[in-house]
Amino acid sequence: MRDLFAAEEGDALPLAPGAVLLRDFALAAAPELLLAVVGVTAEAPWRHLETPGGFGMSVAMTNCGALGWVSDRTGYRYDATDPLRGKPWPALPDAFREMAHDAAAAAGYGGFVPDACLVNRYEPGARLSLHQDRDEHDYGAPIVSVSLGLPVTFLFGGAARVDKSRRVSLVHGDVVVWGGPSRLHHHAVLPLADGEHPATGRCRINLTFRKAG
Repeated sequence: MRDLFAAEEGDALPLAPGAVLLRDFALAAAPELLLAVVGVTAEAPWRHLETPGGFGMSVAMTNCGALGWVSDRTGYRYDATDPLRGKPWPALPDAFREMAHDAAAAAGYGGFVPDACLVNRYEPGARLSLHQDRDEHDYGAPIVSVSLGLPVTFLFGGAARVDKSRRVSLVHGDVVVWGGPSRLHHHAVLPLADGEHPATGRCRINLTFRKAG
């Protein structure tokens, strides 16, 4: 059963000023997006990054685009070079660029051109703690987050860490876009429940598009 803030197929649900949930927006493009994920990860394999505090992240990730988000003992940052391979990140697939542009436009952010895409793989039990996306240089551009595969509970909070968070069920094909007054709002992903999805198997794939440079 979907949560209190559920919407029907094709609906746009406001989460906060500047933030919207686009139900099923990526559903038709999902096969093409997942095929592109295979190409990206063949070139830049999945890895579990280390936090500055020395903890391993439960979410496996990689990047594509001109810049990639990385984390290690020295901190969080964007880098044009994949530290695992010592080479540039794979180019942003056309299907990724089109999805990011179209979803941003549907949420009221026209002309969005991402230069980074974080590709995350959640397996059962993986989670993302409450945080802000503040490593980017351009806070004027939105964040576009695409959910593929297993459903998950997404928390969308406020500008302060202590602000109350909404619990939003995200399913295959859903897209969340936030920017403007919500650009630095806190958000999190609760531990992924075990399950099987016909498109991804026992995992959830998340594409997060940013204008980082």
